[in-house]
Amino acid sequence: MSTELCITINGTEVWLQGEGDEVILMLHGWPDTRALWDGTVDALQDRATCARITLPGFETGPSSTSLADMCQLLRQIVDRISPDKPVTLMVHDWGCIFGYEFAMRHADRVARVVAVDVGDHNSGALLRGWGAKEKLSVMGYQVWLALAWKLGGRLGTRMTRAMARWLRCPTEPERITYQMNYPYAMQWFGTAGGFKGAAQIQLPMPLLFVYGERKPFMFHSAQWLDKVAATPGSAVQGLPCGHWVMISRPEAFHARVREWLWGQA
Repeated sequence: MSTELCITINGTEVWLQGEGDEVILMLHGWPDTRALWDGTVDALQDRATCARITLPGFETGPSSTSLADMCQLLRQIVDRISPDKPVTLMVHDWGCIFGYEFAMRHADRVARVVAVDVGDHNSGALLRGWGAKEKLSVMGYQVWLALAWKLGGRLGTRMTRAMARWLRCPTEPERITYQMNYPYAMQWFGTAGGFKGAAQIQLPMPLLFVYGERKPFMFHSAQWLDKVAATPGSAVQGLPCGHWVMISRPEAFHARVREWLWGQA
């Protein structure tokens, strides 16, 4: 493995590792940190410089970060780590939601996107595709986590860890805290301005969308899959696993990413 370098940009640590000219910026979701991408960095660092952050507030920093502030931070990071050419964006879970918005607002700074398991999260097609059971399930776990963030402290963290166990999250329980839940408070309570300003997902750059096929409900619509698959330069890949694709099926995931990025496994 190559040496990992850490720089700080607007209070956020950015960890850089790899030898390639292409820069891949990796954004995680709940309840993860930059460690989610450890295996992915190992798999890609021979061809790219991999950049990782832990989302603000997930370990340190502000209690919540608005959508606009997150996009501004990502712009500052990209301009610093790849000033002369756009980056490849690799995103998962809430990283998809923040990353999609950044890619649409700053399309000149993103060459292509690898998105994992969250697609058209704010589309009518997705909402119509969920039945009553799916809608209640989504509302149940998300409102629980939003309330845990509001309550905070030990109770909030206990609630968060209990939900993480129920959802079979691979993150070590001792690394999970209620602070990681603020995106759910944004979604349900409008914290930090919420997501009302988020655009419908219309990415102007190529997209590889990889998703787990074995989940109680999907975070994308059938129309999303059809649209991505029909877009020149873009592709869709389902894998037989749950939400944390890069953990459950690392070899298949990394081989597909390498094939799409560089034409080789």
